[in-house]
Amino acid sequence: MGSEDFKFTRRTYFPTTIFQIDVPEPEPLNEALLSNIYAERERDSKGISRSNFTELGGWHSHNNLHKDKEYSDLTKLIGDATARMSEDMGYASSHKITIGTMWSIINPPGSANRAHVHPGCLWSGVYYIQAPEGAGNIEFVEPRTMNLMNQPRFKPNSKRQKEYWTKVRFTPMAGRMLVFPSWLYHAVDPNITKKTGDAANRIIVSFNLNQVKA
Repeated sequence: MGSEDFKFTRRTYFPTTIFQIDVPEPEPLNEALLSNIYAERERDSKGISRSNFTELGGWHSHNNLHKDKEYSDLTKLIGDATARMSEDMGYASSHKITIGTMWSIINPPGSANRAHVHPGCLWSGVYYIQAPEGAGNIEFVEPRTMNLMNQPRFKPNSKRQKEYWTKVRFTPMAGRMLVFPSWLYHAVDPNITKKTGDAANRIIVSFNLNQVKA
């Protein structure tokens, strides 16, 4: 009996889903967000310390930006995207995904973010406002530790299927939003852009999401 006689079925379970939302013509929204974020940094120049490296110049705002009316266009965008997510995943209509916390991070050249997770929520996300070339990719890491400890050998000089990757990187792009499980470890590479001044800053808004009764 040869392999051609087998009934061969590959079934993939327990996937890790990352949603990508690309906003058309994001410039007006991003210009307003840039102004608001720099104004917030003026009011609170120290910010807070989380995954950012304050000693390298990384700035992290407070966690309640979603309560400020200046960010209402962004919170509506997030609400529309998460409603689409709920429909896609078959979530109960009796509940909706809402923002629990939201903050901004400014990473100047040389700054990065430590690998971390977001406790106390279902989903987390990032919206890119300014991302010059080389500003630092976001990296997600295989959540099942045993797959990192003992990896199989794959065919050399060939691209393995996505199901068998142990890391995935996204290049930041202004107007792009990523939403991912809050338990998924992620980090941000150092900003090594060649731009100077404010144009060199990697600027994002991040948020945590929970499902609550509608």
